[in-house]
Amino acid sequence: MTEVPAGIVDAHHHLWDLAVRDQPWTSGLPPLRRSFALDDLRPALSRGGVTGTVLVMTVTVAEETPEMLDLAAAEPLIKGVVGWVPLDSASVADQLAALQARPGGDALVGIRHQVQEEPDPDWLGRPAVRRGLAAVGAAGLAYDLLVTADQLPAAIAAVRALPDVRFVLDHAGNPPADPAAAAVWRRDVTELARSGNVVVKLSGLVTRGYPGPVPAPEYRSWARTLLDAFGPDRIMYGSDWPVCLLSATYDDVLSAAQAVTAGLSPAEQRAVFAETAVRSYRLAG
Repeated sequence: MTEVPAGIVDAHHHLWDLAVRDQPWTSGLPPLRRSFALDDLRPALSRGGVTGTVLVMTVTVAEETPEMLDLAAAEPLIKGVVGWVPLDSASVADQLAALQARPGGDALVGIRHQVQEEPDPDWLGRPAVRRGLAAVGAAGLAYDLLVTADQLPAAIAAVRALPDVRFVLDHAGNPPADPAAAAVWRRDVTELARSGNVVVKLSGLVTRGYPGPVPAPEYRSWARTLLDAFGPDRIMYGSDWPVCLLSATYDDVLSAAQAVTAGLSPAEQRAVFAETAVRSYRLAG
């Protein structure tokens, strides 16, 4: 049985070094146009009582995942890595096996692709992609769904078609601020939650109003939707640092997540802030 870390698990953060490679997606986001190392994050983790993290890919470049695995091997704080492989490749199973077999490969806990950047609204429904998703599950890994709100129907179809694959919905499916669009998001994310093989991250919400802040009532409303649909035992906390810095400090993000879960029982809070991530990603103790 997996041992639960004695503290909070941050199930979603990033690190990058612009001296190694560019992060083109940050080109219009000046606060993110610099390198971010684990030492930059470590003080906030210590203040918040975070004892384990999951490091998540940022670019669709094959070399990034081995680099993250090397970092996890050297840093006990990083309990897992969500990397990237080309899901529609005929050799995806071999690529996954090679990553798992390399030094530090036991830290690989999931795979993600930036579906939100794909112009095809049914990218997740492509036969080659579905075969790749099945390969991820067969390798014992979770798959992180990074989708826009209008891509949720495709995510629902993929999750239902692959009941043996563990799925993790990043950033709550990116709820829109527009009230009418938000109503559709609530409907679709609730429908997605009907499938028991998917969990959701309480992450990425503070930046949904960028360049302005997200009003606290809106944040609470989104969190309430997740709690009602998934329940605490299928929700995991993630900071989305350093992207969160566009709108809030790490301390503020953690405090916001703790505030919207303050009414839960201690066991339910433990699920949100550690156990769901440990179980879903099969993190080491």
